[in-house]
Amino acid sequence: MERFRTRTALLALTAASGLLLTACSGGADTGDGSKAADRHDYSAGQPAPAEGQDADERDDLREDPDHLSTFALDVDTASYDYARRALADGRLPDPSTVRPEEFVNSFRQDYDRPDGDGFSVTVDGARTDDEDWSLVRVGLATRTTERTGERPPAALTFVIDVSGSMAEPGRLDLAQESLSVMTDRLRDDDSVALVTFSDEAETVLPMTRLDGNRDEIQDAVSDLDTQDSTNLGAGVETGYETAVEGLREGATNRVVLISDALANTGDTDADSILERVSGERREHGITLFGVGVGSDYGDALMERLADKGDGHTVYVSDSDEARKVFSEQLPRNVDLTARDAKAQVAFDPETVEEFHLVGYDNRRVADEDFRDDRVDGGEVGPGHTVTALYAVRTEPGAEGHLATATVRWLDPETRDPHEETGDLETDALDDSVWNASRGLRTTATAAYFADALGRGDHDLPDAPRLDELADHADDLADSTESEEIRGLAEAIDTANRLM
Repeated sequence: MERFRTRTALLALTAASGLLLTACSGGADTGDGSKAADRHDYSAGQPAPAEGQDADERDDLREDPDHLSTFALDVDTASYDYARRALADGRLPDPSTVRPEEFVNSFRQDYDRPDGDGFSVTVDGARTDDEDWSLVRVGLATRTTERTGERPPAALTFVIDVSGSMAEPGRLDLAQESLSVMTDRLRDDDSVALVTFSDEAETVLPMTRLDGNRDEIQDAVSDLDTQDSTNLGAGVETGYETAVEGLREGATNRVVLISDALANTGDTDADSILERVSGERREHGITLFGVGVGSDYGDALMERLADKGDGHTVYVSDSDEARKVFSEQLPRNVDLTARDAKAQVAFDPETVEEFHLVGYDNRRVADEDFRDDRVDGGEVGPGHTVTALYAVRTEPGAEGHLATATVRWLDPETRDPHEETGDLETDALDDSVWNASRGLRTTATAAYFADALGRGDHDLPDAPRLDELADHADDLADSTESEEIRGLAEAIDTANRLM
């Protein structure tokens, strides 16, 4: 934890300059409905580390005295599932593919749910044995998924990778099986289109209603076959063109990309690919849902595409996971409850000495842009929870208000902005992380696991050894009788043996 120690002289110098530079910043504009409006006028917060910054520069940002943290919401889970695939194959995942927020967000949470669209906000925490460090959890939840018949119809354009690498078992065959099952689960008033890509892209099925056409759709899926190289850029571009041609007003229009993302032909840069379809994305609000497959997987490209495409990613490695994604999650969650959702956490400078957001490195937002609705946030549907974990060092003997978390989002239809807040007091911190609620213990376990696989890059306080973490996970799995937590415990045990 040496990297978390505060350099007093630096804090004093930066605090003085920060007051001068941020006195007129947007940090004081809390807006209607925010409980932070009556709080201290916090200065603008810490920007995300730029690419290429070394460890010392990142440390300087962490020790900045500003007390705001702002990020776009993210419901991706691909990093955790891909790590489990690597471990099952007997290898440790590349640390660059380990994103802690995706580990944390892979587990169900029992946050209170709002009655309508938007979010509930839950803030809790627990103390660690490392001096005055605590873990603070910010939990955001949307309403539960409603009965399938109550959602708007879906218009889904599936963009399917049929390059040579997809011939490996568990890639195209898994996609075909999944699409076949999903076709049976979708409603009659839903529509699907199929686009394939290898060297070139082709629309093999224009937007087609399910009603009376299921056999035609099933035949198109079963006829898919692998070909040559991976021109992913052409696939995405043709997919959006097909989605626009089949656009349905009043429906949820979405592009679903199924690929190992090993692009090797044509445009292979995520920003460039998405720029070519930026008009369709912005004008029609067509979001991108990425489904990763394969033992070799272009994680970075898929994650970048989904983040910039206003969507999210998952990774599937077997039939059970694919069935859950395609026949359960996707049909239920084609609807959106919030667009451009961002969260901002204001830590009270009278009680908080330092803080560090765990993960979300690619989702940081400048603090002054929190209420600038032109700045991109995250798209979230019903039934989702989003969790952010902070390492927080409190002032010795601190008592009183600790933090206020605010989430801001736009109504999917009217684009009207809304906000909701939640507070945390120091006396609400549990005595120990490992005696806290099930949800907080799960969050901590997942975050510590990601930290270990990422070679300790995220500097969580009081991090247990991997064998100790495995014991914590086993105890948690036994007490909760949760299959997903048992899977986490098994993954930690495997990683411990491999290390």
